[in-house]
Amino acid sequence: MRLAVMRVAGADPDLPLPDYATAGAAGADLRADTGGAPVMLAPGTRALIQTGLRVAVPEGYEMQVRPRSGLALTHGVTVANAPGTVDSDYRGPLGVILINLGRTAFEVKHGMRIAQAVVAPVVQVTWEPVETLPGTARGAGGFGSTGTGGA
Repeated sequence: MRLAVMRVAGADPDLPLPDYATAGAAGADLRADTGGAPVMLAPGTRALIQTGLRVAVPEGYEMQVRPRSGLALTHGVTVANAPGTVDSDYRGPLGVILINLGRTAFEVKHGMRIAQAVVAPVVQVTWEPVETLPGTARGAGGFGSTGTGGA
């Protein structure tokens, strides 16, 4: 599948377009376009980091913006609204809301890989009001109802 992408006015033309780090990667790396100056994320703060890109997601698909596991594990930096969704009818700038859940300040550098984009099919449904729902073995059991997660 091909996905149309363009740079916003003033974006760094030397930054690579989103790309897959390995042949089996599901997510393409998104990079920060900070205009050259780093963005400091103090612990507990969040910021909208621009990518310098706009995309045209095909109808029937969405682009999910997900955290990079290395940033989350090593620094506590993640995507605040993970996964963020880019709808097929959105044509504005592609930004990533990063939040620092770590204990120390984190510097978002220009060109840094900050998130990953996964393009996936979506299904729109018709919401049908009913009086009862079909039964299942689980029923109405909520959080933790299928076990504690232990061995």
